[in-house]
Amino acid sequence: MIGIEQRTICDGVNFRSIRDNKFKTVRMSVHLIVPMSQATAAENALVPFLLSRASREYPDYTKLGQRLAELYGASLNADVQKLGDLQVLTISACGLADRYALDGESISRELGNLLCSILFDPPFEDGLFPQDGFEQEKRQTIELIDSEFNDKRTYARQRCEALMCKNEPFGINRYGSKEDICNLQRPAITDAWNALIRRARVEVTVLGDCDPEPVYEGFSRAFRQAGRDSVVSCPNAVVRQADTVNEVTEKMDVAQGKLVLGFRTGTAMPEEAVPAVKLMTALYGGTPNSKLFLNVREKLSLCYYCSAQFNSMKGIMLVQSGVETENMQKAREEILRQLDEVKKGNFDDSEMEAAKMSLANSYRTLSDSLGGLDNWYLSQTFANQIQRPEEAAACINAVTRQELIDAANRVTLDTVYCLVGNGEDAQ
Repeated sequence: MIGIEQRTICDGVNFRSIRDNKFKTVRMSVHLIVPMSQATAAENALVPFLLSRASREYPDYTKLGQRLAELYGASLNADVQKLGDLQVLTISACGLADRYALDGESISRELGNLLCSILFDPPFEDGLFPQDGFEQEKRQTIELIDSEFNDKRTYARQRCEALMCKNEPFGINRYGSKEDICNLQRPAITDAWNALIRRARVEVTVLGDCDPEPVYEGFSRAFRQAGRDSVVSCPNAVVRQADTVNEVTEKMDVAQGKLVLGFRTGTAMPEEAVPAVKLMTALYGGTPNSKLFLNVREKLSLCYYCSAQFNSMKGIMLVQSGVETENMQKAREEILRQLDEVKKGNFDDSEMEAAKMSLANSYRTLSDSLGGLDNWYLSQTFANQIQRPEEAAACINAVTRQELIDAANRVTLDTVYCLVGNGEDAQ
């Protein structure tokens, strides 16, 4: 890694460059960050997909495609995700590193200009996004929601999160509701775009082998001309512990039942104890050597899969498993029993070292992918100090046995969600 540089473009707009000459490509992303709200989630979600279709300079797919081809086959992508209680709307461009351009062109400069054109100068018709693109993106976003519903593993996780965080913005679907998307009108999308440009918190990230200065200058000009207003507040609520356990069972036409347990860990970014919770989660259910995998799945054969994940922004740990209906109760009991084992310190040092190695290695491999690095630095937007993946791996390796046990003992069960087949009695 050559270096990380951070600069402020204007109020609420941060520019970060991560230079590394081992890559033959560059990646540029603009992340628009706003509070997640049921009232605005759907209209915001459509904005990055509409923007990535065209600009006034390149007003249709054909002209935009030609321009990307001229830039040695560059690509554009749009995405919507959640970062705690926040909605993140992303447009990114990937292309060839400048040193490989045949005629000495600055590919990075041109990619930056293209992103600015797309973000700040849409091909409006009578002040609105084009009707055909609007209808197509509505349809495709509804299809995305349907695809998540049809993937019952994803659906079960989302349902547990929604139930667990029903009074928190995190419980809202990143795309908003299907009904809200169906009811969207073009003026609302145009208003949402205008509000995002003027008021969203923005993270502009440039990664790979390029000179970031021309990109910085291009975005600086664009944001100055955009007329920024007061930046929205980006709060993130953390519920420290669960006082009661919420249990919900749903029946659906599924062949394999799903059991999801939602826990409050009492720890979230940017607190110092986060690495201990990450390591505890890995030892408990985050690796093929974890207690959940070796005991619940392998030894007792109570489920098809069983794993734990930690959301460091919300301080939430989810245990997901695929279970036959008749094994629901047994699997639940064993999952909780294995957590108690961790709380009591009933694990070998070799288990802890294996978890450290697995987690630290996953951090180090992030540096092999520009997309992985982009997501890594986005996840640290609200950290007290930005860490490289290698530095995070060092923090994991520094966690002590007692810190891991203490982290486990702060965990409380919040929600139990069961998805079972029709005509079956939930256990």
